Amino acid sequence: MMFDMPTIWALLISFALLAYVVLDGFDLGVGILFPLGRGKDERDTLMNTVAPVWDGNETWLVLGGGGLFAAFPQAYSLLLTAFYAPVIAMLLALVLRGVAFEFRFRTERWKPFWDFAFIGGSTAAAFFQGVMVGAWVQGVKVVDGAYAGGWYDWLTPFTVLTGVSLVAGYALLGACWLVIKTEGDLQERARRLQVPLGALVVALIGIVSFGTVFTSEDVRERWFSLGSWVFLWVIPLLTLAITIAFFLAVRFKKEILPFMLALALFVASFAGLTSSLYPQLIPPSISYTAAANADGSLAFMLVGALVLLPVILGYTAYAYWLFRGKVRIGDGYH
Repeated sequence: MMFDMPTIWALLISFALLAYVVLDGFDLGVGILFPLGRGKDERDTLMNTVAPVWDGNETWLVLGGGGLFAAFPQAYSLLLTAFYAPVIAMLLALVLRGVAFEFRFRTERWKPFWDFAFIGGSTAAAFFQGVMVGAWVQGVKVVDGAYAGGWYDWLTPFTVLTGVSLVAGYALLGACWLVIKTEGDLQERARRLQVPLGALVVALIGIVSFGTVFTSEDVRERWFSLGSWVFLWVIPLLTLAITIAFFLAVRFKKEILPFMLALALFVASFAGLTSSLYPQLIPPSISYTAAANADGSLAFMLVGALVLLPVILGYTAYAYWLFRGKVRIGDGYH
């Protein structure tokens, strides 16, 4: 057997979380960039670019969280305890944002309030997701299998940096998505944001990578040891190549290619992060194999996952195909 059960489930959960970041990332980015819309009609158009797909995108967050709970219950317990405050803040932000999707189309008097809720919910959700990534990278204090840290251990300058970085990254995805889905002056405004947002995201990737090396001794040893430099330094070079291709695609006013390359930046960053911390699921002390459920339970759940994943992929692909093309002022999903 090429992979054992914990490895298979670690890959499945990693795939689900990456799918969530690259799919829900751009619609959160549209929320972050919502002030880009001038007037009611343009803001309606901005929301309609993501209205048909945003709730389906969040399926991957449920799948990743549920998979972590079922396959790695110890990790789920420790991470939820350590990150209780940012998890609750993120969920409340997602709820507020979801309500805004429906309510702003059904009121005129309160539309400015729901516009603000959409912007604030999208930005807060992105920020606290980034904070949790940073807190995970810097490590979780565990003693005798239980969380031994404090209530505010997740809040450090490094986690604030990762939070801001993810907001900027989602904004970049949002701008690239709007270039694909809109036209005219609104599209041009989104296109003008691609270069500054792209430059900001690349700079933040470098700063966060530098900070990660000095935040974790294990990461520092891995990146600069003779045995692993060949593999780990391929990822920064690949990121550089993607960055150059992105700016060239923007310069030649491509529509779809900059979005795909922005997604590739996220994939490269995710690969660098997981490669740096592998095999630790709870840095710095608990590996994914140690935190895994029994093999029998993992095998039983795998059967359901293999049935469920094609269904999720199928309806996701169908939704994007069905709502393909430009969204023009006056078009509506609601």
